Amino acid sequence: MPARHDAITDVPGIRVGHWTDRRAATGCTVVVCEAGAVGGVDVRGAAPGTRETDLLRPGNLVEEVHAVLLTGGSAFGLAAADGVMRTLEEQGIGLRFAGNIIPIVPAAVLFDLGLGRPRRPDAEAGARATRAARGGAVAQGSVGAGTGATVAKLAGRDHALKGGLGTASEVLASGAVVGALLAVNAVGVIGDPRTGRAVAGVRGAEGRFQDAERLLRRRTPAQPGPAEAPGENTTIGVIATNAQLTKTQANRLATVAHDGLARTIWPAHTRSDGDTLFVLATGEVALDEPAYAALEALAVRAVERAVLRGVTEATGLGGVPSATEWRTRT
Repeated sequence: MPARHDAITDVPGIRVGHWTDRRAATGCTVVVCEAGAVGGVDVRGAAPGTRETDLLRPGNLVEEVHAVLLTGGSAFGLAAADGVMRTLEEQGIGLRFAGNIIPIVPAAVLFDLGLGRPRRPDAEAGARATRAARGGAVAQGSVGAGTGATVAKLAGRDHALKGGLGTASEVLASGAVVGALLAVNAVGVIGDPRTGRAVAGVRGAEGRFQDAERLLRRRTPAQPGPAEAPGENTTIGVIATNAQLTKTQANRLATVAHDGLARTIWPAHTRSDGDTLFVLATGEVALDEPAYAALEALAVRAVERAVLRGVTEATGLGGVPSATEWRTRT
């Protein structure tokens, strides 16, 4: 069952802030854990844009993460992490080392260039998103890192639909809470694994989706396709939990959570996607082995629901309609 807000902020100590530029069709989102959290990451797509992922690997020195940045702007958007770090330092949040405060802020980017006016998230955008970080309800859809996101691009952007940012949470009997926040910008189509219903597919005629499998089977080397535009996609996100996890377990949870992408996005983890999921574990609730297994399963469910919300809560932008808008007017 979901917690109060059905959002990643249902995990105590987690705050979320957005910076959005709708005219530029871009933005960034910051997930803050000022008390610090054990971090993990798993990168599955072949065209990622990331920062500070190596330090999250088991065996490396740093254990504490203070925020994760999800941003548009492709590789340019990584500059927003500088603003996140600067603002956290001003707030006294970070690793204490040699008389300094050093915020640890991993980041991942998605490609949203060319949908609006030329502008990318920068350090000031990251700073504003961090200053806006709050608990409670989280704005979803075409906001923050999901502002310029698009999905279902197997036949090109002219047949795509709007992606976006979504969040969801799940509560376990053990007292553990797990929440997910995803910016959905996939080349693949989106479906609900619990109903088998297509949610956002390749736009066809008369309000119907094209057959994605047929499109892929019929593609020849001479035809345009996602392989000719690597990196123009990517679903990125954060899974947070109040469970007590080791760094190895946090990385394992990130790996398992990718099942939520594979169950809602087809195809996922392609050469054209940079799919990346982070984990933040605040360590309040100790879990035995059965409870940890339940945490993994429900993390997948939270990711599934966050992906679906990112699409269903989206609004059209830059000439790309949302799935709801397109079906209503055709």
